[in-house]
Amino acid sequence: MKILVAVKRVVDYNVKVRAKADGSGVETTNVKMSMNPFDEIAVEEAIRLQEAGTAKEIVAISLGIAACQDTIRTALAMGADRGILVETEVELQPLAVAKLLQAVVDQEKPDLVILGKQAIDDDANQTGQMLAALLGWPQGTFASKVEVGAGTVNVTREVDGGLETVALKLPAVVTTDLRLNEPRFVKLPNIMKAKKKPLAVFKPADLGVDVAPRLITLKVQEPPKRQAGIKVDSVATLVDKLHNEAHAI
Repeated sequence: MKILVAVKRVVDYNVKVRAKADGSGVETTNVKMSMNPFDEIAVEEAIRLQEAGTAKEIVAISLGIAACQDTIRTALAMGADRGILVETEVELQPLAVAKLLQAVVDQEKPDLVILGKQAIDDDANQTGQMLAALLGWPQGTFASKVEVGAGTVNVTREVDGGLETVALKLPAVVTTDLRLNEPRFVKLPNIMKAKKKPLAVFKPADLGVDVAPRLITLKVQEPPKRQAGIKVDSVATLVDKLHNEAHAI
C-alpha cells in the first residue's frame, strides 16, 4: 500500500497571531512556522501503518512557497520516504489545493490519502471533502481510529452524538482528528537522514491546474479587546445594566 500525506506550513500554534498593519493579511515576517498539528497527526498515522507492515511507502506532499520544503523535511524526518512540493507564490484556497492533490494522486496512484481535518490558519475544514469528491473516493473524516484491512479501511469518526464507524473501500481519503494519535518527537539523526531523502518540485502549470484565487480577502483585523468588568452593589443594579446597557435581557 502507498500512502499520500498532505502537510501544510502554518504559523506555529504557540505564536500569537497578529494582523498586518494595513489589514491585508496575517503577519508572517520573522514569525515561527511549523507543520499544521492535524497534518502532523496524519503523518504519524501513516508511519504507524508502515511500521505495522500495512504500508510500504509514504509520500509527503506540501503546496505553497519554497519554504514549504522545511515542512516536508519534517515529515521525512518523522518517517516518510519521499516528498513532493508543488511550488507557487499564489495564495492557495481549499478548492485549488484539492485540485492540485487530485492531479498528484492521478500520478502517484496511492491507495490511501491522509490529511488533517483542517488547518489552524484558516480553519476551513474543506480540502479533504473536496478531494474525495473530485476523486470520487469514499471518505472518512474526523478520524479518531483507523484500521486497514484487505482492500478496506475502517474509520471511527468523532461526531456530535459520540462515535461512528464507517467501512470504506480502498482507495479512500481520511482526515485526522486530535485523538487519533500523539505524534512522535523527531530525533536529530533522522533530521540529518531526511536531508538525503528525495524531494521532487513541481509547479501548478506542470500539473495542469489553475490555482487563481476565487475569493478576495478585503480586510483582516484583530477582534476587539474585551472591556474590563465591573462590580455592582445589588441585584437591581445588575438587572438594570443587563437590560439597558448589555441588552442581554
